Amino acid sequence: MKKSIVLAFFALLSSSAFAQFNAGTSTTSTDLFGNTTTTHRDKYGHVTGTSTSSTDLFGNTTTRHRDEYGRTIGTSTSSTDVFGNTTTKYRDEYGQNVGTSTSSTDLFGNTTTNYRDGYGQNVGTSTSSTDLFGNTTTKHRDENGQTIGTSTSHTDVFGNTTTTHKPANNGTSLWDW
Repeated sequence: MKKSIVLAFFALLSSSAFAQFNAGTSTTSTDLFGNTTTTHRDKYGHVTGTSTSSTDLFGNTTTRHRDEYGRTIGTSTSSTDVFGNTTTKYRDEYGQNVGTSTSSTDLFGNTTTNYRDGYGQNVGTSTSSTDLFGNTTTKHRDENGQTIGTSTSHTDVFGNTTTTHKPANNGTSLWDW
């Protein structure tokens, strides 16, 4: 259960991903074909995994998540409906459904994502807002509404995005979520 929740949570963060993000960074770069690669690092700078995404002609995005040894630990597939809502389905390394997330954006550009486990039970939410400088702050909450961490993203002039993940001060880490 914990693995499915963590996989779903990190898939969103890096286009979602995984790994031990109780503190650390994710750095995303895009190649000439529009494929993105995200490298995840722990608070010590050690690589904990990667996520590689590609988008098909219909706008569906598939992301393969790998651990620090290059082994596939799961995939996520996202599609966007005509209203701009994005649904992502998460599967483990065996192809089993481990959860979904649904994201919607309000008129002010704030995005809310609801996470559900493989049984359809609510396991948490994330709410993102972007400031005037283009920095995005995301607050992550568990199923009880308790804040369990934040993520702050910044994109440089080359289009590379770095996200810093921090646990909440209440002693709960993102890994525990």
